[in-house]
Amino acid sequence: MGSQSVSIDYLSAGANRQTAVADWSGGDLLAFGADTNIAIWAPKDNAQRGISSLLKGHTDTVKAVTFLSEQNDDEASYLISGANDKSLIVWKSARAQTKFKLLHTSHDHTGAINCVAAIRLVGKPARWLIASGAADATIHIWSFASDKLELLQSIKTTPKFFPLSLSLSWLGDDGDVLALSAAGTKDVIQILTAETNADALQFQVQATLRGHEGWVRSLSFARESSKPGSDLLLASASQDKYVRIWRFHQGQELPAAAADGADASGGAYVPGKSPSNKAHWIKAAGKDFSVTFEALLLGHEDWIYSARWHTHTDGKLQLLSTSADNSLAIWEADPTSGIWVSMVRLGEISREKGATTATGSTGGFWTGLWSPDGNSVACLGRTGSWRRWEYEASEDVWRPCIAISGHTKAVSGIAWSKDGEYLLSTSLDQTTRLHTKWTSSGANTWHEMSRPQIHGYDLNCIDSISPTQFVSGADEKLMRVFSEPRAVAAMLHRLGAIGSGSAAAAMPDAANMPVLGLSNKAIDAVDDDAEIQPVDDRDREAMDPASVVKKSQLDIDRPPFEEILSRATLWPESEKLYGHGYELSCLAASHDGRLIASACRASSLNHAVIRLFETERWTEVRPPLAAHTLTATRLRFSLDDAYLLSVGRDRQWAVFQRTAEGGGGGGGGSQGDGGAPYELLQSNPKGHTRMILDCAWAAPPADPARGPLLFATAGRDKQIRLWRGQPGVVEGRLEFSQAAALSTGVPVTAVDFLPRTVGEQGRHVLAFGTEDGRVGTYLVSADGAEAKELPLPADMHLPKTVLQLAWRPSPKGGNAVTELAVAGEDSSLRLYAFQEDFLQSA
Repeated sequence: MGSQSVSIDYLSAGANRQTAVADWSGGDLLAFGADTNIAIWAPKDNAQRGISSLLKGHTDTVKAVTFLSEQNDDEASYLISGANDKSLIVWKSARAQTKFKLLHTSHDHTGAINCVAAIRLVGKPARWLIASGAADATIHIWSFASDKLELLQSIKTTPKFFPLSLSLSWLGDDGDVLALSAAGTKDVIQILTAETNADALQFQVQATLRGHEGWVRSLSFARESSKPGSDLLLASASQDKYVRIWRFHQGQELPAAAADGADASGGAYVPGKSPSNKAHWIKAAGKDFSVTFEALLLGHEDWIYSARWHTHTDGKLQLLSTSADNSLAIWEADPTSGIWVSMVRLGEISREKGATTATGSTGGFWTGLWSPDGNSVACLGRTGSWRRWEYEASEDVWRPCIAISGHTKAVSGIAWSKDGEYLLSTSLDQTTRLHTKWTSSGANTWHEMSRPQIHGYDLNCIDSISPTQFVSGADEKLMRVFSEPRAVAAMLHRLGAIGSGSAAAAMPDAANMPVLGLSNKAIDAVDDDAEIQPVDDRDREAMDPASVVKKSQLDIDRPPFEEILSRATLWPESEKLYGHGYELSCLAASHDGRLIASACRASSLNHAVIRLFETERWTEVRPPLAAHTLTATRLRFSLDDAYLLSVGRDRQWAVFQRTAEGGGGGGGGSQGDGGAPYELLQSNPKGHTRMILDCAWAAPPADPARGPLLFATAGRDKQIRLWRGQPGVVEGRLEFSQAAALSTGVPVTAVDFLPRTVGEQGRHVLAFGTEDGRVGTYLVSADGAEAKELPLPADMHLPKTVLQLAWRPSPKGGNAVTELAVAGEDSSLRLYAFQEDFLQSA
C-alpha cells in the first residue's frame, strides 16, 4: 500500500484578519495564516489547485508570516511565522517545493507575536537578520544562518507600545548600517540603526517620527532608484486614513525638496494637519543621515491597513495600499513634478459599498501583496477570502483572477448533496458554502462555487434534503430550508455538469438579504444597465443596493470571485421550521428527503426530544420522539431510512424503527395526523461511560445472510463501539448488542461509515476523527467483531478537533476514487481521496 493510495484533493481555509499575516515569495508561493495553520498557495498555478498544504506547528492564531529572501543558487527556502501562542517558528523546504517542514521553534517572547521582518546579510554562507515584534512590547533581533536561530538583542519599546509592523533595510550604499523602522499602538514611528561592522550588532533608537494621528499598521522601506547614492523611502500606513512617505538621505545637506520647504502634501489641504517638515538627524558608522517628511497620500476613506513598495524591473517604484474602505490603490511619483498620485484603484466603488456587513461588503482589505514580478496584486478581505488582479500590458488594465476562499471559524457541519455532486459546509463564521469540482476547465479542481447562506447566528448543523434543497440549524430555535436559485443552478451545470440545468426553471433567479433581516429573499436578477435605487436604512425590507444581482454576474465560465460569491450566490429561504425551545444542536434529513429530524440543546426531559418534520407540507409530525434526558449530539437515518439513530450527552444511544404508519416512504406528509412515523425500538442508557459525540450506520448487507446491521458510536470515553443488530426473542424484532469496542487513547469526536461495503467479504470502512485532530480509518468485518486500523499519513491529521466526517455518496457511474470530507475546528475543510486498494487492504 503506497502513500499514493491516499491523497489530498482539496483544502479550504480562510485567512486570519491581520496585516502581517501573509507574504508572497520570490518563488511565486503565497503563504498566509489560517487559524493555527499556515496555508501555502501558488496563485499563478495554471490549474488553480488552490491551497497545496496546511502547515501545523502553532497552537494559536497565526499573525505574522514572512519568507526569507532567496538567491538563485540557494538550495532551500525558508519561512518565518509568529502567532498568539508567543512562538516564532522557522520552516524549511527544498527550493521550489511546497512541502515545508518545521525546523525550529522559539518561545523567547512573552506576548503574542504581531509582526516579523527579515533582511539578507552579505556573504556566504547565507545569513539573515530577523526582527520580531510582540504584544510584550518588545522587539527581538535574531540571526539565522546554517539552519540555526540565535537571539542577538531584545529591545523594550519606549514609550511603551505594541509593535504591529516592522521593516528592515540598509541605510546607505556601503552595507554597514542597518535601519529598522517600528510602529504600532501609538501614533509615532521609531527609527533604530545598527552597525554591521561592530563587535556586537546592536540596534539603538535614533529618531521618532511624528505626524500620524492613529495607530500605524504597516511600514515598508524601498530605495528610490537603483542609482548609487539613491535615497531610502519609508511608507507608513495608519488608522488616520493617510499614508505618509519619509525620505532618508545620506550627507549633512538636506535633500533638495526639504531644503526648499516644498509642500509635502502635494498641494492638498488637510484640515487640522500641518505637514511638519522637521528634519531628524541620524549618525551611524561615522556617517550622517537626515530623515524628512516627503509626502502625504490622500484618497482612502477609512483606516489603512497596509502599504507595500515594489520596484519593477524597469526601475519604476510603486506603492500598494489597502484600506478598510474596501479599495486598494497603486501610487507612483509623477516623473515631472514628483507628486505622488494614485494610478490604479481596485476593489469597490464607494457608491456600491452597501449598508450591511452580512453580504461581506464592509470591513475592507486587511493586507495587500505584490507578486514577485509586480504584474499581479493580491489582497485579503474581511471574509477571509483572497482577491487577485493581474495586469494586462496590451490593454493597460488590471483584470480580476481566480483566488481562494474558506471559512474563518470552526467548520461545524458538512453534508454532501444526495447524489454526491457537491459538498455543503457550514461554520461558526455564520456562512454556508457550496464546494464542487470545476470540470469545464479540464483541470477538475475544487472551488467554492456558491455561498447559499450568510447569517446573523453561528451555524451548527446542515443536511441535504434533495439535489436542490438543504436545511440548516443555528444558534436560534428554528431551522431554515433553502432552495437553489435558477442563476446558481445554471452556473453549477455549466461549470461542474451538476443537474440538468432545467430542473431549476420554476425557481427564482437569485436571492438577497434585507438590510435588517436574517432571511434570504427570492429576487429577480436585473439587467446590467438597470438603475439602482439608494437604500433607506429605516425600512426593514429595504434591499442593500450592493446586493442587487445582475444577470451577467453568474453567466461566467470560471468559479465566481469573492465579490460575486458573497453577494450574488445566496439561495432564497423557502421554509422555516419551528418547535424547539433552545439552540439547534443537530439535524438529519432522511435519504428519501421526506423527513427532517432535529434536536436542540437541552438540560431537561421535555427539551431533549427529537422533533420530526415532513417536507411535503413542512409541518411537524407529532408526538416528538423521547429517549434522551440531555442534549442529543447527533441524529442519523439508516441508509434505507428504516431506522433513526440518536446519541447524546446523557451517554445513551437510541434506535427508532419506522412504523407501519411511516410506510415504505419514510413518513410522508399524510402521516402528520396518523401517528409518528418512527417509534422507539431500543435504547441503551449506558452506551458509553462518558458523553457520546457521534454515530454512524454501516451500509446494510445486500443479503441479510452476509452479515448483520451495524452502527458505530463514538464518545469522550476514548472508545468507538460497534453495535450489531440481530433478531431477538420478541416477534423477531432487531436487538442491538455490542460487537466490538475500539480504544483510541483520545476522545473520538466524529465517525462515518463508507455507504457501501468493500471486497468479497462485504467489509465496512469506518472513518474516525479525534479531539486532538487525528483522522484514521478502520476496516471492519461484516459481523462487526473485528476491526483493523488503516492509519493515514501524519500530514493528514488536523491541529485541532475533527468536528465532522462525511464520505461522498458514489456519484452516478461510480468512481475509482472514494472521497472523505473532513470538517475541522481549525476552520479548515479538507477532502481526502482514497484509492480502492487502500480501502481493501488486508
